Amino acid sequence: MEVSERSATMRLHDPSMCNQKKRELRWMLWLVLSFAAMHLGCSDGKSPAASPLVAPVIAAEAERRTVPTQLQAIGTVEAYSNVSVKTQVTGELTGVFFKEGQDVRKGQLLFTLDKRQAEAAIRRAEGALARDTAQAENARAQARRYEALFREGVASKEQYDQILAAADAQEATLRADRGALEDAKVQIGYFTLYSPINGRTGSLLVHRGNQVKANDVPALVTINQVQPIYATFTVPERFLPEIRSRMTGGRLGVDAKAANDADPPVHGTLSFVDNGVDQATGTIKLKAEFTNADRRLWPGQFVNVMVTLGSDANAIVVPSQAVQTGQMGQYVYVIKPDMTAEARVVTPGITNGGVTVIKKGIEAGERVVIDGQFRLAPGTLVDIKGGVQPSGTQAVAAPKSPAGGGL
Repeated sequence: MEVSERSATMRLHDPSMCNQKKRELRWMLWLVLSFAAMHLGCSDGKSPAASPLVAPVIAAEAERRTVPTQLQAIGTVEAYSNVSVKTQVTGELTGVFFKEGQDVRKGQLLFTLDKRQAEAAIRRAEGALARDTAQAENARAQARRYEALFREGVASKEQYDQILAAADAQEATLRADRGALEDAKVQIGYFTLYSPINGRTGSLLVHRGNQVKANDVPALVTINQVQPIYATFTVPERFLPEIRSRMTGGRLGVDAKAANDADPPVHGTLSFVDNGVDQATGTIKLKAEFTNADRRLWPGQFVNVMVTLGSDANAIVVPSQAVQTGQMGQYVYVIKPDMTAEARVVTPGITNGGVTVIKKGIEAGERVVIDGQFRLAPGTLVDIKGGVQPSGTQAVAAPKSPAGGGL
């Protein structure tokens, strides 16, 4: 125990140990002073100025143009008239006088049914009429004789009335026979079926030799009238007042074209506006009529439809890609003279040919961003790449930049 205490006392009085402790204290003091000096140097509120970030963009200039007022929609082609041919009587199908997909004319023979029973019914009706005609003539002759006997006082009034009533009953029977004969003649007409319209036949659903029933399902054949033809489509209800006002000046032109059709659009006219707005979709149903002389439109086909309402002179237009949608609504980024971006709310109109009409919010000559909007926020410095393009020019992708922003 004494040896340990003596060793500890010797270490405390060792000069090398004391010098090491002093060096460590001086080093710690220097660190504290350096940190304090740095803190005092930065506490004046000033910091080195950071270079502002510049976002590269593609820009176009808002222009005044005469823009056709057109509505675009996707429509469905419908037959001008559609008839499902059914028989009104029951019998065996004995004849088919057309080919599937053939054009038929109104009144052209299509089908015949076995009508032997109907012919027999006519003969029965004719025989009944002949029999009752003879009986009626006899009854009238008896009535004339009893009338003379009654006047002479030979026949009683009761006998005369009975004979006269019998003659009237025979006349009524005769009229019923004539009606039955006419009905039999009408019925036999149902055993021969003719085309009620000009059109094109579809698939033959019931073939010769089959037994058919009156008004049976499916129909024997369906005929579509394709000249003229309709295209049905819908547009948002906000365009309804303008459509109605333009229709007062004449029929509106409509162009229709299939997606893969390389030929020019088929031209027609707007012929129908529905009598109510679809509350579920907020759209109004329209129908256009086309002569379809070359039969480019076919029932059931999807087509791109464009309704020309007129034209707006001196309308302000910008490329459609300049119009953005955010929490504030629809807006565009306008490049101010100091080369900063301003997010400006606009009221867009109709889009046509890659440009959008701006009804409110933009003036002609102002520069708008058409590519690179995702890099921008209000007040961001911009660098226009490639110069300011005219409205309607296809934008070239702007160079990538680390700057980011947006609404």
